[in-house]
Amino acid sequence: MTAPETIAANPSFADRLRNAGIEPGDGEELRLNKSLLMLATGLVSVTTMLWVAIYSFLGPQFSTTLPFAFQILLAGNMVFYIKTRNFEFFRLSQLGLFLFLPFVAQWSAGNFITSSGVVLWGLLAPIGAILCIGVRQSIGWFLAWVVLTAVSGAMDYYLADPMFMQKPSVPIRTSLVFFALNFIAVATIIYMLLRFSIEQKRKTQDKLEEAHKQVQIEQERSEKLLLNILPGSIAERLKNSNQTIADGFADVTVMFADIVNFTQVAANMSPSQVFAMLNRIFSAFDELAEQYGLEKIKTIGDAYMVAGGLNDGETDYSAAIADMAAAMRDLLRRDFSVNSSHLEIRIGIGTGPVVAGVVGKKKFIYDLWGDTVNIASRITSEGVPGMIQTDTTTYRRLAETFEFHEPQTIYLKGKGNMTVYRLVGRKGAVDEYATDVPV
Repeated sequence: MTAPETIAANPSFADRLRNAGIEPGDGEELRLNKSLLMLATGLVSVTTMLWVAIYSFLGPQFSTTLPFAFQILLAGNMVFYIKTRNFEFFRLSQLGLFLFLPFVAQWSAGNFITSSGVVLWGLLAPIGAILCIGVRQSIGWFLAWVVLTAVSGAMDYYLADPMFMQKPSVPIRTSLVFFALNFIAVATIIYMLLRFSIEQKRKTQDKLEEAHKQVQIEQERSEKLLLNILPGSIAERLKNSNQTIADGFADVTVMFADIVNFTQVAANMSPSQVFAMLNRIFSAFDELAEQYGLEKIKTIGDAYMVAGGLNDGETDYSAAIADMAAAMRDLLRRDFSVNSSHLEIRIGIGTGPVVAGVVGKKKFIYDLWGDTVNIASRITSEGVPGMIQTDTTTYRRLAETFEFHEPQTIYLKGKGNMTVYRLVGRKGAVDEYATDVPV
């Protein structure tokens, strides 16, 4: 009786009958209600057929007219529902038949004893109301069954004539057998309906839990993607607010790394080779940024930008930038699994105030602006391959722990002459490869 996952947009009568009248747009709760009521109708119809067969076998003292009429009414009402698709009417009328016809059967049989407690079948109405309508709405159905049972009992008590009770029309053994059959049949149907309902709701709950897990996985994936684009604190602010995110920082160290002669090298490669080359190099740089606790800002073509001092947890971020710059330079010189094309980089470092914020509403990016960023970018482009150039502020901050070459004066467009310092590495740990560059 369970409806399939997919139902045709315009099901035929046979399809609707097979699928319990479930429509493509029905929700899970409505699907379950329809399946339960159709299951109850089917079980009662089968049991009624069995009762008709037993009555026919016992002989003429038992009329099969009423149970047969009950079966015809149930089946006819079901066919009417399948054709009209009016589930509200079907639910109300079918529960009404479940409630009233057992009492009609008792009244026609005489009393509780001669009818073998057939009114027990009326319990299917309040049980069906609980499962197919709701707990609150089922109260009225249960009270109706109680009232009808009380009225029937009162009628039997006050109208029964002891003289006519001495010789019952139905043998006592037969009444006992049907008492047992009625109890067993009603209990079995109620049990099966409850079992089916609980199983279907468990399956629905399992689907909801699986959907919740998928939502969590997608949410974690989105979180990871967002954190790959933005710093953690900025990502959190962006999720919790629609306001523009722009912050001023009094002291930030910014580094640019630019691959030397990238255009010429890439000209002799296929697009996939160019991508693979940049991906290997920049992925290695990403690992270094994570290792030194720095914030990758962006890549622009063959340029890589990273900054320190944007997070509260960073302390000696200028030294961390310098260490990362030296590690980047040495990585490309030593690890040819990453740098198979033997590329070199120029690196520029500047320290000072910046403005940081999220630009755009779609395909947004976290970026930095200010004179500090411009200086770091320009001394990178004016640098020597394989050398790390810093501005004066960065030099003063690192001079005690890092070794530098003699200062150089370079001309920067828009800035004029500017003194830069070429960083070699930490004092006492200067790599021989780091000193083998033009000065």
